[in-house]
Amino acid sequence: SSDLKAGQARVVVLREKGFGGLGDPEWQFSLDGTPIKGLKTGTYVYVDRPAGQHQFMAEEAALGTTRVDFTARSGQTLFFVARFSERKNAVIANASTGLLGWGLTLAMTSGYKNQGPLDFLPLEDQAARTTVAELRLAE
Repeated sequence: SSDLKAGQARVVVLREKGFGGLGDPEWQFSLDGTPIKGLKTGTYVYVDRPAGQHQFMAEEAALGTTRVDFTARSGQTLFFVARFSERKNAVIANASTGLLGWGLTLAMTSGYKNQGPLDFLPLEDQAARTTVAELRLAE
């Protein structure tokens, strides 16, 4: 990206099109402790950061914390897709069927690698650019 300052990398996070749910709330997460706003269904956000080590974090009080570390090189554009974690999906599924109590669901999913609500999955550059073309920039 020609508009990247020297020593910076661009971090793009996208959220696929799909059912947004009631009101389609934006997903809450931060990068290096700074909240990133506006990520709703079918949108993407981007921020420029100095090259080096970075960390995504997403928390949900009842679940736990997602932490994803990555390294960015100068001049690089990194793409991630944000999705509900396996644990969050299990909780949603049980909430809708009512088969298992909340506590039991949490106990059953306590061994999941990611205890928090979101996954941040790195996307291969070409696939990411194709997907981003179909999304809109978050407001």
